[in-house]
Amino acid sequence: MDIFFLLLFGHSLADFALQSSEFQKKKYIKHNKETWMYNLSAHSIIHGGFVGFFTGSLFLSLLETVAHWLIDFGRMEGKYSVHVDQALHIACKVLWVGMLMKGMV
Repeated sequence: MDIFFLLLFGHSLADFALQSSEFQKKKYIKHNKETWMYNLSAHSIIHGGFVGFFTGSLFLSLLETVAHWLIDFGRMEGKYSVHVDQALHIACKVLWVGMLMKGMV
């Protein structure tokens, strides 16, 4: 459970404490048509970096980066609410811990 807490800690830092309101808007296509993809990608890489740092797994780091990008993109496209977005992010952390415990990474 220690690793799960650390993953939630990293997620909280990257999604809330380290992300300004200004930057959050820059991830949206409607607010920033020219560079939204770079901003969303940078944000997702930060998340992947936290996962890699706490798990020691480059594979999980890459999975988190891709998953975070896709989940945030879906929310920005109006496919689901911020509550579903956060639940999906937490579900990913549960999956990463499960993969670690099963020795899959």
